[in-house]
Order: sequence, then structure tokens, then C-alpha cells
Amino acid sequence: MDTRYLRAFVAVADHGGISAAAKELGYAQSSVSAQLKRLEADLGVTVLVRAGTGATLTEAGRRVLPHAREALELAERMRRAALGDRPRLRIGAQESLAHAWMPDVLAAYEYGAGGPGVVARAELTVGRRSHLDQAFAAREVDLVFQYDNGLRALGPHAVVGHDRTLLVASPFHPLARQESVTPGQLLGQEFMVVEPSCTSQMLVDRLGRDLLAGIRQTLITGSLAALLRLAGHGRGVTLLPELSVARELAAGELVALRLAEPIRPVSIIAQWHPRLGLAEQALHTLLDVARRADPLPQRPHPARAC
Repeated sequence: MDTRYLRAFVAVADHGGISAAAKELGYAQSSVSAQLKRLEADLGVTVLVRAGTGATLTEAGRRVLPHAREALELAERMRRAALGDRPRLRIGAQESLAHAWMPDVLAAYEYGAGGPGVVARAELTVGRRSHLDQAFAAREVDLVFQYDNGLRALGPHAVVGHDRTLLVASPFHPLARQESVTPGQLLGQEFMVVEPSCTSQMLVDRLGRDLLAGIRQTLITGSLAALLRLAGHGRGVTLLPELSVARELAAGELVALRLAEPIRPVSIIAQWHPRLGLAEQALHTLLDVARRADPLPQRPHPARAC
């Protein structure tokens, strides 16, 4: 099947209409429309419903879309193999991991820490869990690194590391002067979060629903850096993996509150797509490097996080 037809179909699905897809691809609208008609003729089904304001996928189109993405990626890998190029490995990572740990893992991988073998050209995408989940489902990334949120991953996955989860605040925050902070002392405090459902669930699991009902949550959408700066200025407290606040803790800009019962460690999970061709060997080499960079080699009973 002609990859031009698949590329036109994926572009329309991603951009919501033929006009936007044509602009993205650098084609005339009539050319994109013709490619879509040829795709539908080859498949024997209608994949798009065209309207004045755009185009939407039919049920058949929704079934075809992930296979179209996979076929385009396979074609790209074939091209690279034919030219002798390094395979491409598209990696996604939560911002809290990309803030400190992921760059060190990638640097070690690029310098050959995994031993002899294929070293892929790594491309890193950083984002929130919801964004990475969408990108992974759409096959826009081959491999994702995230903190374990307790949900069962579908497909190949593995635990590659562990981290502590800390409740942190400004050194000038009233709770920072306490020898030990109890759940009751957290009532009425302002909690700053980047992804509310994840942090809220951790608070429920660790400190109980009564606490969750009594706290105030402030959402800092999509910016870990902004959250850390606000916390450092005394805005409130925040619950984060230690990797994401290590620099601020070392600099004295934030302090870890001394909870009466510390929160248990959390796992770092890698999830990947199968059948990556030449990138498959590179992927497993990267996973080995990530395991050796485990921030907490001793990890009793990990908890969930996001």
C-alpha cells in the first residue's frame, strides 16, 4: 500500500481536516483528497466522514489508524536500515523523571555504558502522564518511562528503578520547623499539584480520605519548574519524587517535611512497543543502563506514584 495514502490519512486524523492536513504535508487539498479516496478504494471501506468544518474518523478509520501509524514507522525504519543510518528510538518520560534522572541515563547510553551493540539515535519527549499515554497509544513514541500509578500496563513493561516520594516545602514554611509532621497538621494546608488525580490518590492511600477532604489543592498545570519555584517562595507544600526536587533540596531552596511515617518508595516503570526492528536491541540496551542507574537499589515494598 502506498505510504503517501497512509501519511495523508494520519495527517487528517491528527489535524482534524483535509485543509489543515494539506498545509502540514505541503500538498494541495485536491491531492490529499485524491490520496484518501485511493486509500479507501484499496481498503474497501470509508475511513473518513468529510464535512464543511473538517473530517472525522469512521469506526473503520479508528481501527485502521494505529496500523497506519505502525506502517509509516516501519517504512521509516526500512529507509534508515537501507541507508545504513542508526535506528531511531523515540522515548517519552514524565517531567519529574526528565528533570534529573533521564538525561543521565541517556548520556550513559550514548557513551556506550550498555556495552557493544547498536546505539540508536534517541529522541526524547517530555510531558505529563496523560500526554505521554496518548503519544504512546498513537505510536508517536516507542518507549515511555513513568512512575508507577498502580494501573496494570498492557504489553511489554518492566520496573527499571525506584525513588522516594517526599512532601516538601519552603524552609520558611511553619511545618518545616516541626520535628515530626502528623496527618492532622496537614489539614488546611495548601497542596500544589501538577497532575491532580495522581497526587490526590497518593494522599488518599497514604494519609486517608479525611485529610483529602480537608486540604486545599492548587493546580499548576504542566510546569514542574513553576511549582518548585512557588513552593520555594512559601506558597504551599507539594508531594513529589525525590529525583525531581534533588537540586532544590541540595541548594536549601526546599526542605523535606519530616512525616511521622515516611511514604514508601515508588517504582519507575518502562513500557514499550514490540517489534521495533533494529531499534529492539538498542531499546533493551537502554533498559539495562536505566536499571544500573536505579536511584534506590534497596527498595522495600514500593508504593504508587504519578
